[in-house]
Amino acid sequence: MTTPATPRALRTRARVLDAALDLFERQGYDGTTVAQIAAAAGITPMTFFRHFPTKDAVLVSDPYDPLLAEAVAAQPRDLPAVERVRRGMLAALGTIEPVEHATAVRRVRLVAASPALRAAVVLATYDTERAITDALVDDGVPHLDAAVAAAACLGACTAALFAMPADADLGAVVTRALDVLGETP
Repeated sequence: MTTPATPRALRTRARVLDAALDLFERQGYDGTTVAQIAAAAGITPMTFFRHFPTKDAVLVSDPYDPLLAEAVAAQPRDLPAVERVRRGMLAALGTIEPVEHATAVRRVRLVAASPALRAAVVLATYDTERAITDALVDDGVPHLDAAVAAAACLGACTAALFAMPADADLGAVVTRALDVLGETP
């Protein structure tokens, strides 16, 4: 079990994220160094790496894995696995604060513009997929069913976010992607 972050650590992480997003938007992802991000955030590069293991982790790390897994686990057990994941993800989406939403939109736009970062998202999504799969398996869902349901819902959301129009609302795009999975012929 991981130790919860202190308020100071959370503030530092938020400062690093804001500085990185500003620099990535101005200079591009490839044109920005960790040293520049650290300087803009008022920290050392070593402190940067205490919060983010890599530069791309600033954009692709997902702090919502436990929240998603809990939301999926809270869904009625008599529902099919895909429907549990779909409803759990929609429930978790409703808990994102407006400031987190704005940051997420900035992150998505930067990632969508970079093939290397898009690949990094696929790797980072594995942790989310595993957390959701484990939550379902803990409730008695066969592992294969749980893994397919988690991957299907996460894949739909990722595809929708990468195709998101510039003026679209992130929540609406994710909701639409999950609704597509819930539609029946």
